[in-house]
Amino acid sequence: MASFLGYTHEDLPDWVKKVEQFPVVLYILKWALIGTLVGGLTGIGSALFLWGLHWATEWRELHKWIIFALPVGGFLIGACYYYLGQDVVKGNNQLLDEITKPNRIIPLKMAPLVTIATIATHLFGGSAGREGTAVQMGGAIADQFTKIFKLDKYDRKILIISGIAAGFSSVFGTPLAGAIFGLEVYIIGRMRYEAIFPSFFTAIIANYATHTFGHHLGITHTEYHIPIVPEMTLQNLSLCVVAGIAFGLTGMLFSKACHYWGGLFKSKISYAPLRPVIGGVVLALGIVVVNYNHGFDYSNYDLKYFGLGVPTIVAAFDTQMHWYDFLMKTLTTSFTLGAGFKGGEVTPLFYIGSTLGSFLSNHISLPVALLAGMGFVGVFSGATNTPMACTMMGIELFGAPSAVFIAVACITAYMFSGHTSIYSSQIVGSPKNQVKENEKGNTLSEIEVIREAEKKHLKNREKGEKK
Repeated sequence: MASFLGYTHEDLPDWVKKVEQFPVVLYILKWALIGTLVGGLTGIGSALFLWGLHWATEWRELHKWIIFALPVGGFLIGACYYYLGQDVVKGNNQLLDEITKPNRIIPLKMAPLVTIATIATHLFGGSAGREGTAVQMGGAIADQFTKIFKLDKYDRKILIISGIAAGFSSVFGTPLAGAIFGLEVYIIGRMRYEAIFPSFFTAIIANYATHTFGHHLGITHTEYHIPIVPEMTLQNLSLCVVAGIAFGLTGMLFSKACHYWGGLFKSKISYAPLRPVIGGVVLALGIVVVNYNHGFDYSNYDLKYFGLGVPTIVAAFDTQMHWYDFLMKTLTTSFTLGAGFKGGEVTPLFYIGSTLGSFLSNHISLPVALLAGMGFVGVFSGATNTPMACTMMGIELFGAPSAVFIAVACITAYMFSGHTSIYSSQIVGSPKNQVKENEKGNTLSEIEVIREAEKKHLKNREKGEKK
């Protein structure tokens, strides 16, 4: 039985046990206390992290020569994790592993390591996001209270879920989406309600802390607008499904690209700190190639495919983007992260989705801002298998009028992205179709191993039949 400060349900008098709501009151008080601590600390940490990202981005834009030091930055980041962070290198997947298969307390150093490394990635010009950093920060901070309050394995799982929710909520300013993301992300097709109050409470506190503390640092969340939302007709419903299919396939492409580059670097370069060095050289050369018109006049370089890319995301809601914008961001981000630089994937997914949606407005008769918003959360849904969180995020960011369009895009994208994800430790709780029923209960990384073994078996059998 779960305990808190020495108290268990068995300690209650029999007449109290008969009152069903009394244990609920104690449960709420318990998680309100823990949630306030976890949410408050995570929210403050996210505010400082966002301030650091803002500083790094501005400094890089004023001193664009720093991009030529990408290999140096890569080595510093790689060496930092190789010599100091071997036990936290799995990042978000480590949090998911600790929820499903508890092993040991997540080291607190995960939070400062990923924060410093992510800011360094953006400072030198790498293409990455911010959600992964905030989520790892929230999970690492939360797990420290396992020992302080002597929580058991059941409560520890709830605690880590709450930390994930706090990190996501605070970094994007979406408390409801953050709470649902924490509940939804670790198991595909299922949502565990035992953590519903802690997740929501902690996410709300974290968002409030970031908003309050960030106000003093001059940090605010980006606002997006969808001015025109048409009526949901059968024709528009069909167009939403078509767009959702494109978003889902793009989410799958991004996930596979991240895993491909990560696997390639690991298989070819055994010394981990050297991976981001090589990656940094390639990225720096790529920036020069993209800006070949400017020669080596780096002050005029366009770095739209690097860093967070928020200005491009905002522009996608007003201007029709080119067909290659989402592909370029997919390439630069998957390569950056695969090479060993640090940061999240979600903001780049926003970039990829919004620019893809904006481009699709050339061919799909829906308003450009609406399609950009649908892509913003739709590609994210396909790449993370979190359709409910993404739908809620769309409502929080873009408003209720677009809710039905957002929901159809997110759900369709989720269905068409297959059993792939940027998080290889996700477990398939409910397969997306009956054909994949045999994959139920396995993590996505285990499924990849099984599929590769099946392919080899088929090839060997075909060779045998030819002989």
